[in-house]
Amino acid sequence: MMKVRFLVVILVISTLLMAACGKKEIENAVNWPIKNFTATTQENKPFGLKDLKGKIWISNFMFTSCPDVCPPMTSNMVKLQKMVKDEELKNVEFVSFSVDPKVDTPEVLTRYAMQFGVDFKNWNFLTGYSQEFIEEYGPKNFKTIVKKMSEGNVLHQPYFYLVDQDGNIKKTYKGDQEVPFDEIINDIKTLQ
Repeated sequence: MMKVRFLVVILVISTLLMAACGKKEIENAVNWPIKNFTATTQENKPFGLKDLKGKIWISNFMFTSCPDVCPPMTSNMVKLQKMVKDEELKNVEFVSFSVDPKVDTPEVLTRYAMQFGVDFKNWNFLTGYSQEFIEEYGPKNFKTIVKKMSEGNVLHQPYFYLVDQDGNIKKTYKGDQEVPFDEIINDIKTLQ
């Protein structure tokens, strides 16, 4: 009887060790928790962290009158959205926070996104909060700079953020140039 118990214990331990060895982790992952937010989408609907619960999401910061990094970031996010669809990855959302919410009304965000061929089925452009809110929310949650400058320009960093199903940022990536698309797709797969 002791031999059987011993063999069962060894079998269970071996199975657990093999399962742990097979579990993939995101390389250089961070674990920054996202605090709740309240926003308005391009469809003028309320939106918050609760709407992303249980979903993987890719996020960025942008504004529609951006003269440099935002257009390529949006184009790259469209390419990433198409790759997610082509790979048949489910439960993946895209979220773009406007860093110029006074200018970027839902209508302005819709026109901007349509220029790039955005599929709104799983992508929300957010506004409806104050400038002060986004300038505080970005640094505290995404470890990024958001600062309105003179002449309508807003300083922000051109990153994409991968957020897990529990609302934790797992990784950041360049979003304007030399975007590591395959790495992002593989990291999404790892989270699934």
